Amino acid sequence: MHFVFLLTVFGSLPSPDILAIHPIEEAYEIQDRVLIKTRDGASLSATLVRKNGNIEPLPTVLFYTTYDQGDRDLRFGKMAVDRGYAGVVVYARGIRTNLNDYMPYEHESDDIYDVIDWISKQSWCNGKVGMYGGSYTGFAQWAAVKHVHPALKTIVPQVAVMPGYDTPMENNVCASALCLRWPNDRLSDKQLPQDIYTRWYQNGDSYRSLDTLAGQPNRIFQKWLQHSDYDDYWRSMIPTAAEFARLNIPILTTTGYYDGAQIGAIEFVKLQSKYNPHANTYVVIGPYDHFGAQRNPAKVLMGYNLDPIAIVNMEDLAYQWFDYILKDGKKPELLQGKINFEVMGGNEWRHSSSLSGMSNQTLKFFLSDRVVGDHQLLATQKPAPSHFLSQTVDFTDRTTQNNLFTTTINNNSPGTNALVFVSEPFAGGLTISGSFSGQLAASINKRDMDTSIAFYELMPDGNYFFLTRYIGRASYAKDKTQRHLLQPGRKEIIPLGDIRMVCKRVSKGSRLVIALQVNKNPFEVINYGSGKNVYDETINDANGPLQIKWYTDSYITVPISR
Repeated sequence: MHFVFLLTVFGSLPSPDILAIHPIEEAYEIQDRVLIKTRDGASLSATLVRKNGNIEPLPTVLFYTTYDQGDRDLRFGKMAVDRGYAGVVVYARGIRTNLNDYMPYEHESDDIYDVIDWISKQSWCNGKVGMYGGSYTGFAQWAAVKHVHPALKTIVPQVAVMPGYDTPMENNVCASALCLRWPNDRLSDKQLPQDIYTRWYQNGDSYRSLDTLAGQPNRIFQKWLQHSDYDDYWRSMIPTAAEFARLNIPILTTTGYYDGAQIGAIEFVKLQSKYNPHANTYVVIGPYDHFGAQRNPAKVLMGYNLDPIAIVNMEDLAYQWFDYILKDGKKPELLQGKINFEVMGGNEWRHSSSLSGMSNQTLKFFLSDRVVGDHQLLATQKPAPSHFLSQTVDFTDRTTQNNLFTTTINNNSPGTNALVFVSEPFAGGLTISGSFSGQLAASINKRDMDTSIAFYELMPDGNYFFLTRYIGRASYAKDKTQRHLLQPGRKEIIPLGDIRMVCKRVSKGSRLVIALQVNKNPFEVINYGSGKNVYDETINDANGPLQIKWYTDSYITVPISR
């Protein structure tokens, strides 16, 4: 289907009245590049989509985005119309207007309030507004409820990122795809050089110089690097404790076990539950990645065949929710509990009243020094007395990498340069359900390190099934908001931070496997352990290899249900 867009462009930004668009297709009445004024005088670009010829006011679905994808954005407005709503797509401040005004995450709370206020006063809106969408759009909805506009009746934040918490850094460790590539793609139509991360890794340059090395200086990247703590800059972007306590509109959030934004998406729910225990919030989580948990998941994810029951169209679910809340329709059948989660390998949905209710038992495994084949034993009893295992990381050796990131789920393996621990076979079947936790006991000859752990099920046929991965900075393990350097040579207790949730049926005879290493690769910041600002460290700060003693009173806690 094709549209002819007739847009009159004047020397200055035009007003909504002169931006009428006349679609060839009779189903839709579309107005593009409508400008909505905010209280502080900014202009946000919007696309309005309504059913052609409709004169009755309708509930409105708002899709707020930081991307400019043309017809792909228009799809969200048309989808709303097809389902009996008015559709509005609004672009973040600076997008489609002036990129000099663009600063991600900083204006959403106030700007979206003003957008909803404008929508609620239009003749085609019946005073009810709902929001949905994923990733940045998911975050924007949580920002919007810092101050809930009376017309905002519900939000459906999908795979919502939490700035400073899980993007661009996770447990205070920056990933370059989020920290540099993402803002580069927002501010420039020029892609980063394909070899930029490899060159940076080989050169051993500071992380702060990465954009300069690419030849594409980036103001957003540099600003973010000024906030390595989860500080007031980041925390101001999401609701406060008092704002969560006042938040009573119904909410549906979706995420996936393999969603890069799951940590943030779940943290929003945890905070609301903490400050408002009776909140009307529902969660749907299953074997999805970042895309699948906000659209229609593929049948095969990273080599894993989804259970048939897990294939749920998340956009359909969002509109079932809108019909329920905005049109007094039927509650979506899937939502039988506040927390709704699919059991991988079990082909079943389970339902709980809380995140903690996903499991009813825990197993504790210690990192023992007992050898089992080529690996160490994950012991169910704490070794006595405590011993340690040694590990050395030479940061100046750029012929190797320490990287536990994977792009496959089935037929995986723990990789190289890691200490690998394997449990005894499980005597009976069980379900791992929830988030791993635990603590590392270690002493090092430096002042900091970034640890990485990958979790697997080793199945009876010898195949590894990738469950999840943890990465975190030791100096922030006890407090994300303030760095506490380690004392060289002293045994330190390092709690594991946020780890993605997973739910997987584990068969009799399977084993739990973890791979433990210190991060060193081209795609994440490298912490050389000098104690300086990590973003300013270079390979010259390595000052000899990192020597680690991992003590056998380190343990992993596994949530299970039987």
